[in-house]
Amino acid sequence: MKIQALYKNKVLLAMLLPATILTVIFAYIPMAGIVVAFKNYNYSQGIFGSPWVWFENFKYLFVSGKIWTLTRNTLLYNIAFIGLGVIFEVGFAIILNEINNKLFKKVMQGFMFLPYFISWVVVSTIMLNIFGSNGVLNSILSIFGVENFSIYQQTKWWPVVLVFVRIWKQTGYGTVVYLAAISGISQDMYEAAEIDGANIWQRIRFITLPSLKPTIMIMVLLALGNVFRGDFGMFYQLVGSNQLLLQSSDVIDTFVYRSLITTPNIGMSAAAGLYQSVLCFVTIVVANFIVKKLAPDYSLF
Repeated sequence: MKIQALYKNKVLLAMLLPATILTVIFAYIPMAGIVVAFKNYNYSQGIFGSPWVWFENFKYLFVSGKIWTLTRNTLLYNIAFIGLGVIFEVGFAIILNEINNKLFKKVMQGFMFLPYFISWVVVSTIMLNIFGSNGVLNSILSIFGVENFSIYQQTKWWPVVLVFVRIWKQTGYGTVVYLAAISGISQDMYEAAEIDGANIWQRIRFITLPSLKPTIMIMVLLALGNVFRGDFGMFYQLVGSNQLLLQSSDVIDTFVYRSLITTPNIGMSAAAGLYQSVLCFVTIVVANFIVKKLAPDYSLF
């Protein structure tokens, strides 16, 4: 029966073959490079010829004690990104869906989606020119005799700044995903609810949100797979090497990058990458297990 099923779906399997080959080449074969985390890598001897140091690279990460602070920062930032991201994305998707003016809706979607295409380099430049010591904000404040204010010297505000900028940049993309999910909801349910006297808030509460639940669960589970990985482009471009801001905004990825610049230890970088991957793998497996127990229909596997 299995052979017959394979023959019956040979066209679909042939279409799947290129994606499978690319996944094997770029995702599974490179896993052999994990051994670098346990070696004192040097270019002359290569990956498999370099001497083994076993857990010495991990010791470098853990002995300093900073890895725990970095892990905490990475985790908390990503939890904020995921939690607030879902709230804003679902909220804006519902708002846009309720707007009847098609032209206004398209314009708003365009404005919301635009930040997603702006690179972090450009975003950091915009922020520097607005909030820097010689930025637009201070030029305006100086007119009213207010003392100069530079956000790049305010450590306590940067967790809020980073979360705000991330939400501003990513909300448009997530909103499009949830808008697509909302468009798939049967309009008959809305019409029936409206006939029964349900107002707009009741329709959102009892039809839209429950219908979006599967999409929300899948998006959150997929995001949890990278909950221990910081957005390197964002953190490095916005914060850079500002030692004052690193106290509250340093994550594993930026720490490893700076370490590689000062002490080019390939093995340590690989060890940090393996550490992150294991944490992400455990997180997604545990989260999926919990979801499978509570709501099996929404689990990834």
